[in-house]
Amino acid sequence: MPKRPTAREIEADAAGRRGARGPPGPLRSEPLRMLRRRGLAPSLARPDLPLPPGAGEPLARAFAARLRHYAFRLFLRGAILAPGGFAPGRATRYVPARTGRRYAEELVAWGLARRLPGGRYRLLYGARSFGGTLEWWLARELRERLGFEVEVGVRSGARGVGGDLDVVAAAEGKLVYLETKSSPPKHILQAEVEAFLRRVRAVRPDVALFVVDTALRLSDKVLPMFADALGEEASAARRMFRETWALGPHLFVVNAREDLVENVCRAVAEGIRNLGPDFPLGADARRVGQPPRG
Repeated sequence: MPKRPTAREIEADAAGRRGARGPPGPLRSEPLRMLRRRGLAPSLARPDLPLPPGAGEPLARAFAARLRHYAFRLFLRGAILAPGGFAPGRATRYVPARTGRRYAEELVAWGLARRLPGGRYRLLYGARSFGGTLEWWLARELRERLGFEVEVGVRSGARGVGGDLDVVAAAEGKLVYLETKSSPPKHILQAEVEAFLRRVRAVRPDVALFVVDTALRLSDKVLPMFADALGEEASAARRMFRETWALGPHLFVVNAREDLVENVCRAVAEGIRNLGPDFPLGADARRVGQPPRG
């Protein structure tokens, strides 16, 4: 049996060790600081946008305003997926050629695209996918509409949890996490839903949203995937309005019918309201201040 070290040996060994590392450097925003307080080591991924580095506010504002149109988001998604060039009428089958050409000319006017022979266009600043643009735009809308401090493309640093936190927002000491999907429901996999829930369990936000930029129903495929992933934790999904669903008081699934940002803001508001205490006000009083039903 090995000899146990004496108290003197233990203290001498500890005294001979190098000092602990100093504290990590300061973080630039409250969302990142809230993640660090949760024992995580957040860092930021490189932006993936069809905008030039350091794009000025006038361009960012005009670009964000156009992104509020679902048709433009569909068009831009197709343009990003055609780095060699695209015809305005073929960037997406959901937008007519005339509208596509108008969008393409706007991009040219903003210095984001150039004309090619044969009536084609090409984006000047490539992006891997539309996902980074969707994150950037939703973060901007949360900042402007609800006063959140926001970060996008955040690597949480949580062990055993892959993928980025697409949008992380902080206000009132509350942390909100948005997972964004730019693909239609048929392209969303069960593994993606399960990965989102693992990140939720690792980060423990106050409110979490799974946001799908589509006008298609979520009840056909996406909600059943959540039911499968949650198992015994699953509760009956409640339709809040349109295709915005509550899977609990703080977990929501949201789509773009009829307006993506409005749906996101209403789901966030519901989640934050549910964090408040229950007062014995009676059934009629409880309805006071509730958002109008869609």
